[in-house]
Amino acid sequence: MSSGRRTPSASARRGLLAGAAVAVLCAGAAQAQTPVAPSAPSADGLAPGELYMEADLVVRDGAAKTVTARGGVEVRYGGRTLRADELFYEEGRSAITARGNVQVLNPDGTSEFADELVLDDQMRAGVAIGFSARLGQNIKMAGATAVRRSDQIQELNRAIYTPCEICAEDGSPRTPTWSIQAEKVVQDKGRQLVYYRNAVIKVFGAPVLFLPVFWHADPQAKRKSGFLAPRIGASDRRGLSYEQPYLLVISPYSDVTLSPQINTKVNPFLNLRARKRFYSGEVDARFGYTHEADFDGAANRFGDETSRSYVLARGAFRIDEKWRWGFTAERASEDLIFDKYEVGDVYETRGPYIADDRRLISQVYAVRQDERSYASGAVMSIQGLRPGDNERTFPTVAPLIEARWEPEGPVAGGRLRLSGGAAVLTREQSPLDAFPARTAGVDSRRVTAAADWRSSFTSTGGLRVEPFANVRLDGYSLGDLPSGVRTSSSVSRGLAVAGADITWPFFRRLSDATVVLEPIAQIALSPSARRIIVGRTAAGAPIDLDEDSLAFEFDESNLFRANKFPGFDLYEDGVRLNAGARASVLWDDGRRASLLIGRSFRDEDSEVFSSRTGLQTKSSDWIVAGDAQPIQGLALFARARFDSDTLDVRRAEAGANLSSKYGYGYVRYLRDDRDINGAKRENLDLGGEVFLTKHWGVSVSGNRDLVQNAWVVRDLGIVYRDDCTRFEVIYRREDTVIGRLGPSDSVGIRLTLATLGGPIDAR
Repeated sequence: MSSGRRTPSASARRGLLAGAAVAVLCAGAAQAQTPVAPSAPSADGLAPGELYMEADLVVRDGAAKTVTARGGVEVRYGGRTLRADELFYEEGRSAITARGNVQVLNPDGTSEFADELVLDDQMRAGVAIGFSARLGQNIKMAGATAVRRSDQIQELNRAIYTPCEICAEDGSPRTPTWSIQAEKVVQDKGRQLVYYRNAVIKVFGAPVLFLPVFWHADPQAKRKSGFLAPRIGASDRRGLSYEQPYLLVISPYSDVTLSPQINTKVNPFLNLRARKRFYSGEVDARFGYTHEADFDGAANRFGDETSRSYVLARGAFRIDEKWRWGFTAERASEDLIFDKYEVGDVYETRGPYIADDRRLISQVYAVRQDERSYASGAVMSIQGLRPGDNERTFPTVAPLIEARWEPEGPVAGGRLRLSGGAAVLTREQSPLDAFPARTAGVDSRRVTAAADWRSSFTSTGGLRVEPFANVRLDGYSLGDLPSGVRTSSSVSRGLAVAGADITWPFFRRLSDATVVLEPIAQIALSPSARRIIVGRTAAGAPIDLDEDSLAFEFDESNLFRANKFPGFDLYEDGVRLNAGARASVLWDDGRRASLLIGRSFRDEDSEVFSSRTGLQTKSSDWIVAGDAQPIQGLALFARARFDSDTLDVRRAEAGANLSSKYGYGYVRYLRDDRDINGAKRENLDLGGEVFLTKHWGVSVSGNRDLVQNAWVVRDLGIVYRDDCTRFEVIYRREDTVIGRLGPSDSVGIRLTLATLGGPIDAR
């Protein structure tokens, strides 16, 4: 081992160890080394194998072959730094003894402290008295004695472990929020585990649990098997409930989480989640199973015990730079299984096609995309979990194909896009109330080809004109049409629209803000579009085929669309003018506000729109939408549709989001005179969390049905948080009857401990 030293500091009392003394200190290791080619110096300026040492005084005893350094001793070797008041080195034992305010700074940023420390000459293994350490994630470990057997194994006796702060702001000692004290603690970095013998878990210094043997993942490990934070609760439906997740890491690319839920009133329920990454993608699958009879909101059983289960799975894979494919598998053996066992994150997005709330969708899809083209194909089926849903009325889509292509460069001075698609839908039973019960559902097959052209011109005065044109050809093949319907089973039609978008923004600069006023107009002309009729009501009114625009709402998002329908089956025709104006104020400090007002005019009434949309008459309902950020942390939005004649509110939605250092809050209000099911809807959704002190706060959330004048669900919680703990007790009241479950009261406990189950800021 070669020696190395640096230029002395300005302090006259401090000097570098003489070259001969350094050679003695590292002689044992040097003799065992084979010369190698020089390597680049490390971050501390030392090349591999070099050692640096400095002290106020160095004494060498040649006869005893010892070196003693006193006063501000510092040794650097192998990326580690050792500091102490005194250092003693015996050449024969190849051991270093450090005493007094001993510190070891490791290459990974961790640090260790001791009253006395004995190390080998590689500064890797040793024994310490009065030991403590500060690891990653602010973890502290301390013990009366410690034995470091290698870089991987470290043992502490009569030890304590905590990620919580142990010093108050004024520097005085502080009892940690929680800690684990044990007769022995072993940190095994190789296995990425921390073991405890005769462990006592303390909360605010009070013992709450004794465990003869206990272990958890090393906090410095990225992924390791172990128990996660439990879920504890009590409800009318299941009684006392305890769910304990366990993470089993199978490989660096796969793991399984087992979450058995133990209930006092009903049989246990097992949740399982399996994840695996591949070189081209990943699979994430959740399963649940129990063997139980049906039960209501008071845990009263009825019927026979049987298997009840669910699956929520997704996979996504990349074939190459342009192609990817994937799938989702979502099914439940009964409508209320997620409500009964409080399974969360059910109706989230797992694939490109999304079902409505309380609906499950299974799909297989493939997508190809590059800079100028897009193509996709999919097959899918839907399961309804809402009360009254009839599985036979939901279609099976096999396949759904979409494609787009844009040539490089302008065509006739504008952007040209060619598109096409096909869809095949089959269903067992018609969902339309106009048909007799159990009428066979209409099967439809559609192919489409379209060309869309758009250009843009801006005058020197700021007037912007965007002409556009679109032509489309549709071919339909229909099956299982109701008796008496004269529509042919094969229908074709040609559709076209031409027009222009016109905008002319004006702006004015104020002292600290910019005001923008922007008149907007769209002119669109289309020949009469052929409607695809699949039946007639009892009054003789035609019933259009509508598989892809059922949830259509007229609002600011489609006010300036030439064809307002999002799908293919319905099409807007005639001569129309969409007009409006937008006003915006942009302050220099980041505040902003905007308001949009507009409506649509047409040459004649249109029966293709339902009366609830506000678009049937020549003059549509008024659309008003606005949003604002008046102060930092506060965001407001509102949108409404007003009757074209009476200016009565037909649909309104408003909300606010607030966040600050004290917490957050939100409120949402929705009113609809007639939703897609023809019923009046009025709903208030609110929630938030506010901290009354540094550590204690309250959380509230609720959803109120203003038509029924009743709460759907409401939560009230008490929250404690600090640097290493988040603890919540939440009371929930569900008033709305969901199928057979009925109203329910429950209390849940959420506990998150830093390094044991997740970060404190995770929710």
